[in-house]
Parts: sequence; structure tokens; C-alpha cells
Amino acid sequence: FELELYRVAVALLLGGWLASLLVDQRVRLRSSALDAPVLLIVFTALASELANPGRVGDLGSYVVKSLMFLASFALVFFMVSSLLTTRRAVDALLKTFVVGTALVAFSSLVERRTAYNVFDHLSTLLPFLDYQGFVSIGERGGRLRVLASAQHPIALGALFATAVPVAVYLVKAHSRKWWLAAAVIGLGALGSTSRTAIVMLIASLVVFLLLKPVETKRLWVLVLPALVVAKIAVPGSLVTLKESFFPLSNLIQEQSELPENGDPYLAGGRLRLLGPSLREASERPLLGLGYGTRVTGFRTEFRNAPILDNQWLALLLEVGVLGIAAWGWLVVRATRRLYRAAKEDDERDSWLYAGLCASIVSFAIGMFTYDAIGFVQAIFAFWLLAAVAAAALRLRDATPRRARA
Repeated sequence: FELELYRVAVALLLGGWLASLLVDQRVRLRSSALDAPVLLIVFTALASELANPGRVGDLGSYVVKSLMFLASFALVFFMVSSLLTTRRAVDALLKTFVVGTALVAFSSLVERRTAYNVFDHLSTLLPFLDYQGFVSIGERGGRLRVLASAQHPIALGALFATAVPVAVYLVKAHSRKWWLAAAVIGLGALGSTSRTAIVMLIASLVVFLLLKPVETKRLWVLVLPALVVAKIAVPGSLVTLKESFFPLSNLIQEQSELPENGDPYLAGGRLRLLGPSLREASERPLLGLGYGTRVTGFRTEFRNAPILDNQWLALLLEVGVLGIAAWGWLVVRATRRLYRAAKEDDERDSWLYAGLCASIVSFAIGMFTYDAIGFVQAIFAFWLLAAVAAAALRLRDATPRRARA
């Protein structure tokens, strides 16, 4: 049993909020446009357990842990979306998120240069913490794959990619000083040498090109200076990423074959396991095998399934078509509402909706290339931004159209 510090913090916040709902009339549960898909996600997870009593019984502790995580994410969503009742509160939370992510990104750049991870030494400041160590991720292109505060370099890069569009919003709506945070986070994404992070950044760029074509095209003048800065701040990252996307063999072939002496539970999952996984999913198409019943990872004595590096495929296996529909509804509904708001509202508000839309779309695209739910930091960021989007859309609906134009 591991009681990590963030779990204590989340539990205290949720406990305080739930207590306030009972005793403080100013605090209440507020509805939003995204409530229904969130509740459906929870419902399908529970339904998948009821549909697979034998498998769930054999893996009870893993199922309980997965459900507790899902419940905590849903509760955080409702807490944040309910407590954000003003635009100032929305911006304050987004600024805090970007500053925190920038600090993590800076620490990852230091780690890449020095191999010193500040998060491995937090027990010197907080003696009650017990450092457990980590599984070595190794190198890519001869460079250390950094972790910072994350569980894996892919999840770290995904966090940074999710935060970049929010940082762009702060630049456009508040001050150019936020370019510093955006630059540090972007360099952190490059420094993670994660293809997933780059794919997510490209997805965000596409969203901005659709919503803000003129303003986005003007930023092309920054490409050359950005490449120079990346060359200096994160040496080797551009070459490493180029080689990872275009290996000497073939990327599709590389992802379709098990490397020599590779562990079939850990390596080569993205395309090699696509066909077998779809066939397995077809045996229980509606509600899957049961949420949390696929145990993956490096601890060989417990795992019963391979890492797929595709969260959408993993969800199809665990919660079936109904679960996929629930997650897809959340992403599509948030994206459509934010996209429409970004097109209709004034410049400052428009950038808020565009940034949130880009973040959510990029995360959904990233889910095709890694097991997003398995990495707490990244999936927590998604639920946090989904809650902010829900609150921002509710505030928009409550504002007269004339005041928004």
C-alpha cells in the first residue's frame, strides 16, 4: 500500500468540498454541459464489473484501485467545475497549472543536462516521504530519457504538450511574459524525446490553424529562432526525434514486430497487438472484460496482459463499445462546444476556448499512442482541464450574448 502525497492532498480537498456542500449555502454542486458524459464513463466502468463477476473477483484489489482512481477523477471534475464561478477563478487556476508545469519542465531540462532529478530528493525537504526508486527507462539517441515528476518520459511529454495551448492562451489574453513559460514547457516536451508529445503538439497546431488561422500563421517567423533555442537548450533532441520517427528500418515495421529478445508484455505493442486485441474485444463487445482487470507493467508476478500503448484500444478491451462511446462523447462534446465558442466570442474569450479545445483534442489524440490512464499525472491534467472547460462554458452560457460579442 503506497500513500503518495498527491493522494493525501486530493483527499483533503475533496473532503473539505464535500463537507462544505453540507454546511455552506454558498457552496453547491453546479451542473455543466459535460456532466452527462462524465457520469456515463463512471456508469459503464461499474457496469463492466457487474458483467464480469468471475474475472473481477480474481483481480479484486486491482479493480478496486482502478475504480477509486476513476472516482477521484470524477469527483475532482465536479469539484473544480462547481467551484470555478468567475472568470478570474478560471484564469487563476490556469495560471497555476501553467506555472507548475513550467517548473516541472525546467527541472526536466536540468535533469537532461545533469542526470539529477530533483524529485528523487524531495525527502530532504519533506522527511516523511520515502523514495521508492524507479524502473530505469534507459536512453534514446544516446541521451537520457528524463522523468522529472512523472512515471514515464512519454507521460511527461504528454503533460507538457497538454499545457502548451493553455500557455498560448495566457500569452494572448494576458501578457507576453507568458511566452517564457510556454517556451520552457515546449522545450520540456522536446527534451522528453517522446513521439507522443510531438504528435500531440501537431494536433494542437491543427486546432489553432482551424480556429485562429491568421494569428497562428504569423507565428511562423518564430520557427527558426525556436529551432536555434532548442538546439542550444536541448542538444540532440531534434535529431533524436527525427530518428525515432524515421528509423533506419521502418516505423510501421518497427511497431509491428517484437524486438529480438523483447518481452512480449512490454515491447512492440502499438501495431503488433492491434489485430489480436480487436479479436479479443469482439468476444465481449458491449462492456468488455471489466474496468481495471488488465494488469500491465514491469512487475512480472502480477501482470496478465501486455502494454498496448493505445489507451483507446485498452478501453475497448476493458469497458467495451459502450465505454468507448462514453469517453468519445466527453471528448467530442467538449471539443464541439469549445470550438463553437472560440468561433463566436470576442478575442480574449476566444483564445480561452481555443486553448482548452486544443489541449483536450491533443490529449485525445495522444491516447492512441500510450496508456494515458495508467499515468496519473497526465490523466489528472486532462480531467482538470476538462473541468475548467466545463466551468468556462457554464459561465459563457450564463453571460448575455450581447455582453460576449
